[in-house]
Amino acid sequence: MNNTTIDYADFAEYDRRLSRIERHLVAAFLGGLLVGLVGMLISGRGPAWVGQVYEPYAYLALALAVGVTASGFGWALLTTFLAAVSTLVAAMGAGAFRGDLAFDVIGGSAAGLNWMLALPVGLGLLAYVTHRDDAWGDLAAGAVGAALIANVVDRATPGFIDSEQSFWPLPALLIGLLSVAVVLVLRRNARARLRALALAVVFAGLFATGLAAFVAGWIPFAV
Repeated sequence: MNNTTIDYADFAEYDRRLSRIERHLVAAFLGGLLVGLVGMLISGRGPAWVGQVYEPYAYLALALAVGVTASGFGWALLTTFLAAVSTLVAAMGAGAFRGDLAFDVIGGSAAGLNWMLALPVGLGLLAYVTHRDDAWGDLAAGAVGAALIANVVDRATPGFIDSEQSFWPLPALLIGLLSVAVVLVLRRNARARLRALALAVVFAGLFATGLAAFVAGWIPFAV
């Protein structure tokens, strides 16, 4: 009788885990649809700063939320990819409804679309790795913060690749502060938070230096 009870408890826990995974998949898909739909509907409407803050940061926030709540690394990969694709599908549907068939609004170009699929998946996987309480978790949290801060630096600095004059100062400062907050939330104690913030600053600084060298022509890459 005792063995039967133990087996039943294990089975019940397995069933609950599968149910959580199913709900997570559905939530990732519906969240992607909602974020993509809203992004397409507000594109070119309202104050410029609204669109600047929404794209790409609403998509990245969704990826982080999906990744950090995933049940495993494989599920984080699947659900973040599902969320990213569903945002694209929603944007295409909304664009077709509006009579706008230029489906490269998200990301600004075909290459931008590919990047906007790859970046959320990568951030989602990093967000899942932050579950670890060791140096790898700190490294993942630092990489998440660095990716967000580097994007802000790229958009706020004149002459950089994605420079937008109106992005500085308010949108840039807002997203920069939120990026720091994300790093703090992803770690569980003060020491880990300090390490993750230090790594984020170092990584973002290296990226900004490399980007500046590229823009100045010191790195002769053909793109």
